[in-house]
Amino acid sequence: MEFFEKLYDVLRHLDPEHMRSFIEYCGLWIYAVFFAIIFLETGLVVTPFLPGDSLLFLVGAMAAGGALHLPAVLVLLLVAAVLGDTVNYQIGHFLGPKVLRGENRRFLKQRYLDQTHEFFEKYGGSTIIIARFVPIVRTFAPFVAGVGAMTYWKFLAYNVIGGTLWVMLVTMAGYWFGTWPIVEENFFLVIIAIIIISILPGVYEYLRQRRRSRQAAKESS
Repeated sequence: MEFFEKLYDVLRHLDPEHMRSFIEYCGLWIYAVFFAIIFLETGLVVTPFLPGDSLLFLVGAMAAGGALHLPAVLVLLLVAAVLGDTVNYQIGHFLGPKVLRGENRRFLKQRYLDQTHEFFEKYGGSTIIIARFVPIVRTFAPFVAGVGAMTYWKFLAYNVIGGTLWVMLVTMAGYWFGTWPIVEENFFLVIIAIIIISILPGVYEYLRQRRRSRQAAKESS
């Protein structure tokens, strides 16, 4: 019970002070805790509320301060991110045919899955990679790819690329900048900035697709 209280406390605050205390409390088990959080955040559609970008940044800052072993966390978090997306894809792939049965046909028809499949086959690579940097979307993209039956080996390749970029860039950003006094003194604002920055790729992609749709509509009219 004490462990979960401390875990809730550190996830609620996500600042260097609470994280240092939690690392000391967990000892070497902290690596398993970080692995589980990233795996669940990317692997289950019911846990998109868990921290992703902010946790990676904070972990990088803790590694820079000597509280964590940088190569170990990079490898563990990369494996967790790739494995999480893989499990999420498999869940979606398994549930896809199930949700087409009985009354579910009124809400999700076969043509919807066919359209989803075509979308991921055409744009799936960039979608999977970009989704890594967008909260919430990061959790649902691999599930939808599985439901739409995106070719698995194609999904896996972009999964590895996206997972590597996400873990390396965000964690190393924390490692390089997380110990700066101005960052430590304003860590809450930094976390907010990370969230805003992580949303920008999705906003850009949405606006780009919307612009294309408008151009296509004008050309057809």
